[in-house]
Amino acid sequence: MEVTQEDVGTVRAFNRFYTGVIGVLGEGLVRSPYSLTEARVIFELAQRTDTEVLALRRALGLDAGYLSRMLARFEADGLVVRERAAGDARRQIVRLTPRGREVFAMLDERTVAEIRGLLDGLAPGDRRRLLAAMRAIHAVLGDRPRSDGVVLRPLRPGDLGWVVERNGALYDAECGWDRTYEALVASVVAGYVRDHDPERENAWIAESDGVRVGGVFCVKREDGVAQLRLLHVEPDARGMGAGAALVDACVRFAAEAGYREIMLWTTALQRPAHRLYERAGFVLDEEEPPAEMFGDVVHGQVWRRKL
Repeated sequence: MEVTQEDVGTVRAFNRFYTGVIGVLGEGLVRSPYSLTEARVIFELAQRTDTEVLALRRALGLDAGYLSRMLARFEADGLVVRERAAGDARRQIVRLTPRGREVFAMLDERTVAEIRGLLDGLAPGDRRRLLAAMRAIHAVLGDRPRSDGVVLRPLRPGDLGWVVERNGALYDAECGWDRTYEALVASVVAGYVRDHDPERENAWIAESDGVRVGGVFCVKREDGVAQLRLLHVEPDARGMGAGAALVDACVRFAAEAGYREIMLWTTALQRPAHRLYERAGFVLDEEEPPAEMFGDVVHGQVWRRKL
């Protein structure tokens, strides 16, 4: 997909905004005499006793001359000492002095205080959104691998609307279904809230790194039969185990709630989900004749598992 001028403008606008938020354009970082780059060097040196200058330069992507002049200033101020490595005079080692570690402690304390102040001023929902967005930026642009950890949690305010929105968008993109499917999802969600029996029904949201990546509902079908409904996993999270975890949570809950059986309705299109259901012990019980629904011809299926 081609990068548009609007895309470029969005990134530039965010960069301008965020550098203002964290105060890197002022006289010094966190009301100190040190620039952002100088503070990064001090933070890096504080992580170990000795640091090789070449490794420091590569880790921070700094010009050799620029880093050398910075370290010379730090040395003149009594923050660091530099010496040749034992056994290899070509390698230079740098370490923080006790005074340098005092400066690091000051920078660290002030940075933590400013971050706490930023987060304390946000409503809980806004704080979660902000932290999730930061994790997402780090995962996409950073050098760390995406977490494979998936956590299930109960519903929170805003989750129901997200379930409706994501189901509607995903089934439109992947199956070509029209808005009548989204309307069906909305009616299922509304029914769950309206007639909810907490002893016999439950729902879960799957998260990875604080980001919602899937969801599922377990509802009462009839007295002895539970129904798994609205299972979905975000495309970027498939293969991480979210789907299996959501299905397993439904099966365990239904068994503990005293149901004798759990069933689900799906279609012949959802082959990846079929594999999840099979691994969880579900068996295809009924193939429905083709029917027109959601702007498509749908081959419905009923899957069941004894508990």
